[in-house]
Amino acid sequence: MSAIAVSDAQLVELLQQLPPERKRNVLLALASDTQARRDEKMQISEDRMRSLCALRGLNWDSLSETEREALFDELIHEDRPCAK
Repeated sequence: MSAIAVSDAQLVELLQQLPPERKRNVLLALASDTQARRDEKMQISEDRMRSLCALRGLNWDSLSETEREALFDELIHEDRPCAK
C-alpha cells in the first residue's frame, strides 16, 4: 500500500467531512492505539522498576503506594542533596 502526503490541516478537513458515526470510529481507533502504546510503556516501566528494586533488595510488587512514592523520591534525589 502506498502512502500519500497529506498535511495535518488537509487531514482535519477530510475528517470533518465524515458523518458523525465515522468520526467516532476514527476517534475510537486512535484512542485504542494510544491506549495500547500507553499500556506497553507502562509494562516496560514496571519491569524496569522491578529490576531496580531487585538490585536494592526490594520487591516492587509488595511495596505499598507510599513506599513506591518514597522510592521514587529517593531515586530522583539520590544524585544531589535535598534540603528538608
